[in-house]
Amino acid sequence: MTTRLRQITQRRDRQTLLVAAVVAVQAVAAVFFVGDALGDFMADGITAHIAIEAVIAFALMSGVFVGAAHLRRLLAEADRREAALAVARGAISEHIAARFADWGLTAAESDVALFAIKGCDVAEIAALRSAAHGTVRAQLSQIYAKAGVTSQAGLVSLFLEDLL
Repeated sequence: MTTRLRQITQRRDRQTLLVAAVVAVQAVAAVFFVGDALGDFMADGITAHIAIEAVIAFALMSGVFVGAAHLRRLLAEADRREAALAVARGAISEHIAARFADWGLTAAESDVALFAIKGCDVAEIAALRSAAHGTVRAQLSQIYAKAGVTSQAGLVSLFLEDLL
């Protein structure tokens, strides 16, 4: 998970926790006011004080229901966004694989191209693939020729253009 995605998830979790805490406090307060109003009603009958407590209890209970509904919507929206992100992740992978197939890249060239798209340099790719630097350079030249670009930046820009 990227740092940015982790931050977004943490912020969403904090917002969810905050809304849940407010709903819980409202529920406790509503139960208190309802109990207090019932106790006063049993002792004194209907008075202005009891009517005010009943209105407050009704407002708090309404807040509990609205807060719970809002929390449910927040969680559902978060789930929809996570699902969309998962689809986008899968879509870019499929798109990259389709482009590699269109260009006729070999399996080794596809691996090297993917590392290049991720920003690895020749030395890093060679180390990751346990290959010689010259082999990786030759593969990159073949990849660039098949893709119609002249550099790693050009290769990456093809995919950025597709995303934009």
